[in-house]
Amino acid sequence: MPYHGGMSTPAGSPWLSVTFAGHSTVLLDVDGVRLLTDPLLRRRIGVLIRRTAVPAAELRRDLDAVLISHAHLDHLDVPSLRMIDRGTPVIAPRGVGPLLRRQGFEPTEVEVGDVLERGPVRVRAVPAFHSGTRYPLGTPSEALGYVVEGGLSAYFAGDTGLFEGMEELGPLDVAVLPVGGWGPRLPDDHLGPLTAARALQLLRPRACVPVHWGTLYPPWLPPEFNAKWSEWPRAFERYARHLAPDVEVRVLPPGETTTFTREPATPADETTPDAAP
Repeated sequence: MPYHGGMSTPAGSPWLSVTFAGHSTVLLDVDGVRLLTDPLLRRRIGVLIRRTAVPAAELRRDLDAVLISHAHLDHLDVPSLRMIDRGTPVIAPRGVGPLLRRQGFEPTEVEVGDVLERGPVRVRAVPAFHSGTRYPLGTPSEALGYVVEGGLSAYFAGDTGLFEGMEELGPLDVAVLPVGGWGPRLPDDHLGPLTAARALQLLRPRACVPVHWGTLYPPWLPPEFNAKWSEWPRAFERYARHLAPDVEVRVLPPGETTTFTREPATPADETTPDAAP
């Protein structure tokens, strides 16, 4: 079946839009079901400063659920969660519930293999190779990824390195993979440009949107060094061209949206600016 991009979505055909809001914050709209991942919605987090625009308020409105991959400060940011309506369902790894309840949410805690439904969409918790415990005093918890299945399927990896069994998650329509970070080096429990391209060989998605790059930086490093981090998705794109040539890679600047369908597309721009507040 043809697989195309663009903002045109023929009536009755499955569609999936991906908005990259920066770092690991992504709005997945699957046939009208809006899922926001790892909300980071403010100018800074700890000592790290945001180098891109703060996400528009529209991004956090009318959500069907928030997906939390793990409890690290740059993925579970309490001040950002306070910007979201407390009636929004939050799905998070087991052990994170008490922290979320203190913020006024009624979370659903999940572990690998759990499946939840949000309207016509299924959300499946899958493994991640990454430490998930919130430091220094957090309750131990694991890191997760999520496979979202509607008319099309998407894999949100959160933070992870390559792990045994990754090939069992595919084939997929779209993989949303981290390809960078905010420090000078990436440990092996983070995908980088090369390992993310190797992940494509295992996952076998039709397309990939790289995330977790170019958003946060420590202010004590020189601007020339920080600017190099924006090159990560392009390096990933080059590796992917050689290792997974059948996968379409779409690099989105933070704040932009791309849409996937399975119907022939009319001519249209593949990316559009995020909606204004």
